[in-house]
Amino acid sequence: MTTVDILLRYATPPTEAVASALARTREVYGVRRLSFDRAAHTLRVEYDATRLSAAEVIQLVRSSGLQVIEEVPLAVAPPPQKPAPAA
Repeated sequence: MTTVDILLRYATPPTEAVASALARTREVYGVRRLSFDRAAHTLRVEYDATRLSAAEVIQLVRSSGLQVIEEVPLAVAPPPQKPAPAA
């Protein structure tokens, strides 16, 4: 098993119907955990990458009715190093 997290930003807070539909996505083999950050309008999905791809997870979330805007990078690459000035 390869556990991976994906972070998705959504447009509007989920309604009760959407929240119920999202809860049912946990029944999909490979989806391990869903956690909302309502202040940041994000949903973190922990899933088994040997069973599902990121695209499949996003499709599952969208099919529940949540309006996904974008996938948010979990790790930001460091800025490129500037060469030292020649003396």
